[in-house]
Amino acid sequence: MALATASLRRLSLFTFSPSQSHAPQTLISLVRKRDPTLLTLRYFSSPFRPLCSASPFASPRTSGPSKELYLYNTMTRRKEQFEPRDPSKVGMYVCGVTPYDFSHIGHARAYVTFDVLFRYLKYLGYDVCYVRNFTDIDDKIIARAKESNEDPLSISARFCDEFHFDMSALQCLPPTYEPRVSDHIDQIIDMIKKIIENDCAYVVDGDVYYSVDKFPAYGRLSGRSLEDNRAGERVAVDQRKRNPADFALWKAAKEGEPSWESPWGQGRPGWHIECSAMSYVYLGHTIDIHGGGQDLIFPHHENEIAQSCAACKESSVRFWVHNGFVNVDKEKMSKSLKNFTTIRQVMELYHALALRFFLLGTHYRTTINYSKEQLDTASDRLFYIYQSLHECEVLLSAEEKPIAAEDSPPKTSECVQKLNRELRVCMSDDLHTPMVLSALSDPLKHINDLLHTRKGKREERRMESLCALERQLRVVLDILGLIPASYAEILQQLRQKALVRAGLTEAQVLEKIEERTSARKQKQYERSDEIRKELEARGISLMDNPDGTSWRPASTLSVEELQTTTS
Repeated sequence: MALATASLRRLSLFTFSPSQSHAPQTLISLVRKRDPTLLTLRYFSSPFRPLCSASPFASPRTSGPSKELYLYNTMTRRKEQFEPRDPSKVGMYVCGVTPYDFSHIGHARAYVTFDVLFRYLKYLGYDVCYVRNFTDIDDKIIARAKESNEDPLSISARFCDEFHFDMSALQCLPPTYEPRVSDHIDQIIDMIKKIIENDCAYVVDGDVYYSVDKFPAYGRLSGRSLEDNRAGERVAVDQRKRNPADFALWKAAKEGEPSWESPWGQGRPGWHIECSAMSYVYLGHTIDIHGGGQDLIFPHHENEIAQSCAACKESSVRFWVHNGFVNVDKEKMSKSLKNFTTIRQVMELYHALALRFFLLGTHYRTTINYSKEQLDTASDRLFYIYQSLHECEVLLSAEEKPIAAEDSPPKTSECVQKLNRELRVCMSDDLHTPMVLSALSDPLKHINDLLHTRKGKREERRMESLCALERQLRVVLDILGLIPASYAEILQQLRQKALVRAGLTEAQVLEKIEERTSARKQKQYERSDEIRKELEARGISLMDNPDGTSWRPASTLSVEELQTTTS
């Protein structure tokens, strides 16, 4: 894969020849086989091409104050106006997963967060180079390989594919580049050699350690003093170190582990050096945005700063952006604590976009508490949004002549303009997605009034209003990554997930509806109410209309709520 000319000029330190051997192998047929509800995914085979097709964005806004964006910078501990080095381009590096198991909700939160930032930067008109790596060589991968008697690189390759599947289900756009450690050993070795030449690292028995004493600014990102620092959580304390906080750049080979030849003997990279080397290859010495979860601030990102500056004193990151944790019972969700829920487990009961909606309902820097009740609510709200837009789409498609959204009446124009203003204000204020979701309420209510109320049906230029509202809602949902390929398809998928959660088939629901209809005809209203409440308790809501009774997913009622409704 050829790099851009600017990138090629940066290869005086590194040689770059990305391998094609780890191209994503997951294809649409495999996606359909695993989960038939995921019908909108598209994959490409190149390791540096999109893994799924991007939704079409609205035309970029490039004039006036349109590019104003404030982001919280972890380094300065305050919100600052974002200004990239190049006025038209943004370089963003986000630390990726260590693929030794299925990804959990904490991973989903991180990559949904940076997907929204990626989308919004594109919406503002920036040309974004988004780099997200795979740590496909790591102690945890090696340990898992020993447990299962597999090759470590085979395990990591398999779970890279599983990660791609999850990200596509969550509608995360593919990064511009997705490098893997195993494809960049030469560049990593070159950077380590440069750090040693600059007297910031030392060699001990084939291991190479970074000397934190050589970097007086060490600890600035995390706010730790050098005296407080200890070895990273992935690194056992080694008495050969000059300082306990020194960390490995290169690890001498151990029997049965993957290794590569280096000036210091056979071995493999340490955890932190990979991101410094790969971010340099793709983005150069200055990165506009470097992102990841809060748990990476120390030691990973702190160590990245130290080693990058040791290799090149001009190295810098303009904005450090970190998302908050996902908690379960007030503890961070993580594999090490064994309290994690995988994305795949969630998708057994809920649509992946319901998980995305749930994650966007809390500001990205705030800790979010995971619960099935909140996923119920997110799924319910999502169904309402798509149902409203589907009904709008059906009505508009029945029109024989083109509809001009620009001809909508003042009331609608004001609603559309208000939504657009709230989108820009909220997103430009450190990606305040909960406020954007809240701003959807009035336009959706306006749509439903036009669709279902007598007054709305008689409103002048009704179709123009529906067209204008639907178009602006699509812009907002597109930036949030919540636009489905088909409203009708996703509504059916949401219904199917609701049936799974309820432990019912659609035939059984229809039987209950028929039983209730019969009870009402016989004036057995108490029994009719019992059936309704029984289904509501299992997340199935009944709706009576002139044409009969239909059903839709709904949040399940608690025991207390059921007792209240029956009293």
